Amino acid sequence: MNMVKPLGVGFAGAGPVTQAIHLPTLAHLPDLFAPACVMDVNGDLAAAVAAGAGARSVTSLEAMLADPAVDVVAVCSPQQFHADQVIAALRAGKKAVLCEKPLANSADEARAIAEVSAETGIPVILGAMHVFDPAWIAVKDMLGDLSPRARSIRSSIVLPLNDRFENWATQVTGRPEMAFSMPGEMTPDVIRQMFHTLILGLAVHDLPLVRAFLPDWRDLQIWSARQLAPFGYLIAGQAGGRAVQLAGTMHGHGEAYWDLEVVTDTDLLRIRFTPSYVHGGSAVATITDASGTVRQIGPFDRNGYVEEWRALHAAAHGDHGAVPSLDTVAEDFNFVIDVANKASASAIGELS
Repeated sequence: MNMVKPLGVGFAGAGPVTQAIHLPTLAHLPDLFAPACVMDVNGDLAAAVAAGAGARSVTSLEAMLADPAVDVVAVCSPQQFHADQVIAALRAGKKAVLCEKPLANSADEARAIAEVSAETGIPVILGAMHVFDPAWIAVKDMLGDLSPRARSIRSSIVLPLNDRFENWATQVTGRPEMAFSMPGEMTPDVIRQMFHTLILGLAVHDLPLVRAFLPDWRDLQIWSARQLAPFGYLIAGQAGGRAVQLAGTMHGHGEAYWDLEVVTDTDLLRIRFTPSYVHGGSAVATITDASGTVRQIGPFDRNGYVEEWRALHAAAHGDHGAVPSLDTVAEDFNFVIDVANKASASAIGELS
């Protein structure tokens, strides 16, 4: 029998990510975690979400971090607050912190998080469900063979708006309006902001996986970058002599796929992930060789959401090897920012 007391979780932010992703995930892990406190500046929203989870509610981060029942913190607030809230949780002496994507807004913020984590010895993991997906973990074990031979890498994301899957996951309270439209005047500042929103909000999910096939990513060149209405991007470039294609779009109908494809001279790797908010099994990977033989990996009965929380539990109990190092997470973030900067620069250049 497991006699270890479940870790109490404090949530910074009571929005759809907390309601439709993390609380349903923790319901699968009652021996490991128990919701303890929900913080949101909207007191009514915090109270409603906390009541459904059997937790207390507060309206300030300081009050949540002072709660002795909170052992670990999940930062699920808007991204401009991530770095400050993660660092505050580390300074408060919590056992571990899970931060939703993106980790920060700048390389300096990511570096500050890494420094405080190293100083305090408290682990931080990024809530990147694909990084923890069992099918991707299985593929990673083969990267020593596949990665050096990669010729092209393509990430393709086609999703309905989030509320479709949020509604399947749970009954969301206080959902903000989701309305996407292209601005009337595409100035350089508008283009730069839009690409950063697109890359840090959507492409960020798979860019750590893309980077695994790009040992020389710092020489990344973007040949073409386009924004797609009402919300999307189409980016092409190369790094280390390898072609890179990134496409993503969100729309109003029901079609959904989320694929990562890697081509070598002799193999084709395809990984199809489940969409965000889906609490089913893992991704499915297939490797097709030159003879047409297909090997399938997955699906597994666990998904990346469950596995990231299992990893957090292990890290909180001292197994820091259970999660990617913050050096790896910071390098992933630097790659994400590099893509956003170079894509926006390319689009601005094409505009002029």
